[in-house]
Amino acid sequence: MKTDRHEAEDGPSAPSTRPALNRARIAAAALALIDVNGLRAFSMRKLGAGLGVDPMTAYRYFEDQDALFDGVAELLLEEVDFDSLPWGGSWRAVAEQYCRRLRRTLLAHPHAVAVFATHPVRSPAATDACARLVDHVGAAGFGPARAGRIARCLREFTVGHALSLAVLRPGAEDCAGDPAEQFDTGLTAMLDGFERLARPSRAKAPGAVDRSARPD
Repeated sequence: MKTDRHEAEDGPSAPSTRPALNRARIAAAALALIDVNGLRAFSMRKLGAGLGVDPMTAYRYFEDQDALFDGVAELLLEEVDFDSLPWGGSWRAVAEQYCRRLRRTLLAHPHAVAVFATHPVRSPAATDACARLVDHVGAAGFGPARAGRIARCLREFTVGHALSLAVLRPGAEDCAGDPAEQFDTGLTAMLDGFERLARPSRAKAPGAVDRSARPD
């Protein structure tokens, strides 16, 4: 049998070293593109070029660009790393660390904050993580409904803070003060207020209404 001269010289073609394409890789590439160029400059064409594939290939994994941004928001939430939160500690320690990690994650991706703010994460992993947070807060004496409201308030405060910084013009922070100190002040005030809601009612004046006994 004759051997092709080029095959003998070059040997068999090397297998491709490009990672397999999947939802996680596409979402990560989209986030990286947004980080570098900004959200307004994002396009599926640029995403395809960055991945080295036809732009239409992404639609095999995501229904449309909006669904892709859902995946980007999910990726951002994964960076918070729910599993390593101090679950053995108090509800306040867990809630505080959650907010601080979420803030740190969002500020590390300022161009993607708007994506996170407008694309609720509904993946099973994210749903389980959020439910775990609500359960931990609820077990401290708040009740499930109130615990859910507390978790939403903390998330909205943190996302709103990050969003305001993401759209802040260079130099404007000098007039607004230290953003980190402002965040700390607001977070502490919120946690202090929520903590009072969980405390048992103390002596009340005659005829006072026990509002803490209202159903959530």
